[in-house]
Parts: sequence; structure tokens; C-alpha cells
Amino acid sequence: MTIDLDPRIPGGPVHEKWARRVNDLGLVSPANRRRYRILVVGTGLAGASAAATLAGLGYQVECFTFHDSPRRAHSVAAQGGINAAKNYQNDGDSVERLFRDTLKGGDFRSREASVYRLAALSNAIIDHCVAQGIPFTREYGGLLANRSFGGAQVSRTFYVRGQTGQQLLLGCYGALSRQILARRARVHARREMLDVVVRDGRACGIITRRLVDGAVERHAGHAVVLATGGYSNVFHFSTNAMACNVTAAYRAYKRGALFANPCFTQIHPTCIPLTGEHQSKLTLMSESLRNDGRVWVPARAGDSRPPAQIPESDRDYFLERRYPAFGNLAPRDIASRAVKQVCDEGRGVGPLGRGVYLDFADAFGRIGEEEMQARYGNLFEMYQRITDEDPRCAPMRIYPAAHYTMGGLWVDYDLMSSIPGLFVIGEANFSDHGANRLGASALMQGLADGYFIVPLTVGDYLASSTSVAALDETLPEFAAAERDVRRRLQRLAGLCGDEPVEQIHRALGHIMWERCGMTRGAPGLVSALDEIAALRERFWSRARLGGGASVLNIALEKAGRVADFLEFAELLVVDALTREESCGGHFREEHQSADGEAVRDDENFSHIAAWQFRGVGAAPALYREDLAFETLQPTERSYR
Repeated sequence: MTIDLDPRIPGGPVHEKWARRVNDLGLVSPANRRRYRILVVGTGLAGASAAATLAGLGYQVECFTFHDSPRRAHSVAAQGGINAAKNYQNDGDSVERLFRDTLKGGDFRSREASVYRLAALSNAIIDHCVAQGIPFTREYGGLLANRSFGGAQVSRTFYVRGQTGQQLLLGCYGALSRQILARRARVHARREMLDVVVRDGRACGIITRRLVDGAVERHAGHAVVLATGGYSNVFHFSTNAMACNVTAAYRAYKRGALFANPCFTQIHPTCIPLTGEHQSKLTLMSESLRNDGRVWVPARAGDSRPPAQIPESDRDYFLERRYPAFGNLAPRDIASRAVKQVCDEGRGVGPLGRGVYLDFADAFGRIGEEEMQARYGNLFEMYQRITDEDPRCAPMRIYPAAHYTMGGLWVDYDLMSSIPGLFVIGEANFSDHGANRLGASALMQGLADGYFIVPLTVGDYLASSTSVAALDETLPEFAAAERDVRRRLQRLAGLCGDEPVEQIHRALGHIMWERCGMTRGAPGLVSALDEIAALRERFWSRARLGGGASVLNIALEKAGRVADFLEFAELLVVDALTREESCGGHFREEHQSADGEAVRDDENFSHIAAWQFRGVGAAPALYREDLAFETLQPTERSYR
């Protein structure tokens, strides 16, 4: 099947495109909205805000989460803040500057129109959240406080100490709870979406598994909104919660939705270093700490002295040395590669030599302990509880780790996938961040998508329908999708080998990190394809799984998600192998400058790579959406 990859971007100047689209949208009258049922999968910032807003408009909303409560979505882990161009600091910020910083931060691999819309909506997001009662930190005079983040030279990040994501999610949850009480929304907890139902080329429902007892359910809707997060756990060791997975997005891909830029995965520089293979995940320290922390390593390899015994003359503040204009606030991808480089030189610190110091001594001396506690106190406490080291007395140790995924299901300007009626929002889509996400932009995108964009564009899709289709879960497409789900569940439940699923997941993560992680080369990527295929065969022949498919079975949940990772990993590697350039978080060893910086190839790769499923193990089909830059022309991405 050939797909018309039309992003449907409105005409006119970039700053007018969203207003033009809003004015041209088809509308559903308030009396008719209650006739439509919308299925929202995921209850993080994007999903919960979309569900609350759609229900507030009068639609019937069914919301699904595999958690026991929407409040447990992984958005709570976003610590540092949310960007907006309010310019409260009077330091030269503007919507235009936020737009330029975001487009440049993504290394000119995102849609100009989508990025400008995100920047333009940022101020409305803050106003909306303040009206909800989000307890943003404030300055003495009452204005909301701002701090700096990587990739920007202004202070535009609003925050609630180190709990920003949690507080914003509570705001979404409060808005959703109001709609639940009004009986316009209903939350289905402990459900995992295992398939999308497509009829006549349009999404018309989903198949879920009820995790408490294994029951497989059909749910019909006039539109489906996926807000299921990213896929960093394909690397096994990541900053994501252990339950984060690619299953919902990958199953949509297998039903015909294109997957865009899957190799664009972000490595975050400020993670607590790995201490051994016994760990199940990694812990992120907020990027906001780089505002006042200075990153350094010993100047010579093999210097094992405690940090307090290393004088200034024997220290290398390498980010400040290499990127003097931005220093410790260099963007995440650049900072991460610099950290890896000094560790590869033998100058890393800590038990495994895979770490650098993040030192706050200067900041404590400059602004005092009371102010530092006000800014970062809970982050210091978290680090001390995990490591048993007090960052007020000794530097933190940090090292890069897989964190966010810029790739995701392809969507047009309306956030609709290549399957009509299937909308994808938040981290689950590829839309706004290009090849590298700037810090504090994830919360901005999730809330822009959920509060301000998809409620309007879903209405336009419904208004374009000539009639309200009957919701019929007995249709043959539902029966076929349910059979596919049950067949896969039974195959998983029948695994009776001698190897734990977790061990196979670790092996996959090792392949992905070493072959397709912070740096990638063609030989390693080619090797990875063979290794992943062999590992997938090993999973189905040797994996061990207890229990059945018709009961509460956490092992079955894990096995299903790992099985999807084992297929999806091939797509990610194919995308990385095809993109013969270095850009943003995708660093190809063959394409770098003499001093180790990324070399982009705008002539051949200024496009979005959107992949179509052709079968497990078969080469996917590639569609390209060319990127056009009318306002800001691509330039060399320098932070020196």
C-alpha cells in the first residue's frame, strides 16, 4: 500500500500558520459532541490533558492506563521545568528566540511550522497551569521564577523545585477528575493496549488486556488518541520507569501507521552512573543542576585522588573549555558526547571510571546554602539517598544515559498519523524536537498537544465525517484483531525455556547501547542487525515464562513488551544505518569534523524518515517528508 505523506501544513508566514489552521478547522456543535466517543490511551501529561479537555468540550472520553491511577504516569519523573517565552527576566527572550533555539537544538531536523506553534503556545500553557493552581516557584516580588537550561542563553524555564512534572501531572489529573465526576470521562485503569482496530482505512477502536485478570476487551471509538510515551527502554538501562515500553506505538505501526526517525534517541548527560549489572534501571538528576554545577574531571588520566585533594590546576572543566559561549549549559547531545570522550581517555571518575564530577562548591560559596536548598534541595536529598554521598560536601558523579526519544509515530500538522482517526501526541509522536530535544521542552510539548492542539484537530476530523458511524464492537475487524492478540498472548504464555526474559532484555540493551547508542558506525550497525535477529530467535526458543494469559501475570506483561522491543530494535537500527550523517543525538563516527563535532548533510538528509511495516525481519519501506525552512535557514550548529 502506497501512502501519501502529506503533512498538511497551512500556507502563509510561519507565525500565522496555526491561526490560519484554527480559523479553517471544521467544528462539531456542542449538541453533537456528546454523540462521539474518543479513546485516549495513556494518562501522562499529554494523555491526561487531552482527555480532560476533550471531555470538557462535551465528547464522551474513555481513557486507558496500565497504571492503577493516572497519577503514576512517568511524567512525574520530569524534574527540571517547562519552557515558555514570558521574558520575566527581561533578558531578551521572545517567542521568536524560543523558536530559533528549539529548531537549532534539534539540529534542523524538525518541521519549522510545528516548532513555531510550540513556541507560540508556550505562554498560554503557563497561564493555564497557573490558573489550575500549579505551585510554581516565585521570585521575592511575586513573579514566577525562571532558570536556565541547556541550549539557551536566557532564563525561560519555569519550575517547582525538582518536582515540576509531578505538579503539572496533578494539575492534569485534577482537570480529568472533574470530568470523571461530571460523567463525561471514564478511566480504565490496569489496561494495556495491545492492538489498534482499523476499518475501511480508519482507526475505530482498540484491543486491551485487563491486567488484573487477563481478560481481553474490545473498545470502539470514533477517534483514537495515543499518548503512550517513548521507547528508551529498548536500551534496557535508561532513565525511564521499568514499565515504559513501545508496545502501543509499535502495534499501531504494524497496523499501518508510519514510524518516523526511530533512531533519534536522546542521551541525557546528568544520570547517576551505573554501578554494576545488578541494577534494573538508572536514575536521572535534573538538567537544572547544570545551572550552578560545574562539570570537570582530573586533567590527567589515572588520577584517583578524592576530588577535594585535586587542586584547580589539576582539573579540566572541559565543557567550559570546549564551549565557552554556553559552558556547562551546552545542549544534552553535545554535553553527553564530551563526557563520554573524557571517560574514554581514562579520566573518568567513580568505581567503573564511567563518570564525571558535577561540582557545586562555587555555587554554595557564591549564593549560599539557603538559596541552593531552595533551588535544588529535594534533588540533593534524592542523590544522597541513592548514593550515600552528600553533594553539599562532595561533587555529584554523573554519566550519560538513554532518556528521551525524539522519534515516534509520524503525524501531520494536525497530529494525526498516517491512519485517519489515529492521533498521536506527546513523546509517542516524532513531531517537534528533531534530532535532539532541548531540556524542559518535553512538558511544553505534552501540554501543548493535549490542552491546545489535539482537542481542535480531533474535532476537525470528526466534522469531516458525513455521519456519526455506529460504534459496533462485533464488527469482523474487532474479532480479527482480538484473535491476533489472543494468539500472541498464548504463544508468550507457552514459553518454557531456561532463560529469564530480563536476561534477554539486558542482552538487547547491551547491543543497542554499544552499536546504536551515543556513537554509531556502519560496521557496528550492520552487526547489530544480525545480533538482534539471533536474540529474537533466542527469546522465542529459550525464554522462560511462568503462569498463563488469563490471570494476573506480571511476567507475561514484561515478556510481551520485550518481544516488541526485539522487533522494534531492528527498525531503529535500520533507520540509523540509512541516515548517513551526524546530527543532534545521532552521531555517526564516519561523519565528524577534525575536532570531533557532528557533520550534518543537508543536501541528502534534510528530511523526516518515515517507515512502513513490511513484516517481521523484512526491510521496511521508507517514505521521506522533505523539510522546508522559510524563516530560519539551517546553519552550522555551534555552541562555542
